[in-house]
Amino acid sequence: MKAKDLKEYQAILDERRNAILDAARKAREEELAMDTDDLPDEMDLATAEYNQSLIFRLRGREKVLLKKIDSAIERIKNGEYGICEGCGGKISPKRLRARPVTTFCIECKESQEQTERGFR
Repeated sequence: MKAKDLKEYQAILDERRNAILDAARKAREEELAMDTDDLPDEMDLATAEYNQSLIFRLRGREKVLLKKIDSAIERIKNGEYGICEGCGGKISPKRLRARPVTTFCIECKESQEQTERGFR
């Protein structure tokens, strides 16, 4: 893969990583600002707890995505970025732009998903 393309993917990954970290910082600040003693009734408290639960689930997903982003950045550094873990072929630039953390070409990913569906 060309150095120019790798820099482009690195920039995309860095941008997504920073956006996730900024959102987490903002959520943390807002969370610290909310005091459950200020909520007037049980419905408000229940809504606040539901929202907090949702935020924790989203943070969990973001944590997984951050690990994938870090792994993709490491693959760029190691010269392994854009190589399918399934077949060893090249992952198309179109797929990498759509999902820069991917480790499979579209054919291998479709095959993996079909296998997963068979186990359900």
